[in-house]
Amino acid sequence: MAEALTCDNRLTQEYLDIVDEIIKPYRGQPGNLIQVLHKAQSRVGFLPREVQVKVADGLGVPLTKVYGVVSFYSLFNTLPKGKHKITICAGTACYVRGAKQLINQLKEDMDLEPGGTTEDGMFSLDLVRCIGACGLGPVVTVDDEVHGKVHREKLTKIMAKYKEE
Repeated sequence: MAEALTCDNRLTQEYLDIVDEIIKPYRGQPGNLIQVLHKAQSRVGFLPREVQVKVADGLGVPLTKVYGVVSFYSLFNTLPKGKHKITICAGTACYVRGAKQLINQLKEDMDLEPGGTTEDGMFSLDLVRCIGACGLGPVVTVDDEVHGKVHREKLTKIMAKYKEE
């Protein structure tokens, strides 16, 4: 699949056509908003304004409603995410065991802020309130891989593994 964005950060025609195909079976059916947004994001990778406008027009709902859904649910992203998605648990157990230091380390080492993506598009970072592995805190996930009892040196090794790919 080609790059989703052109050099001026607009969605390519190929991706706009994909969004049109996703909307087609739901045209005029506002009750399918979340399903259409989910399908569009799974194909495009995120939900920029252009996609939200197409969905609103196609389903016959106000753009404000589409944006309200996109901004309310943490599942949806309005900015491109990295190839590898890093999540750090910031729940109480993980936080008191060093999650803040791990966040700071990614900021220092990779210029990666929570909610951001590295300049090369390889990594994005999100914080969550609980992963459900409190006994392993602090917990970091990269894509679908869970890493427990993470400290600075361990995080460096984890990131090196993904940088090599």
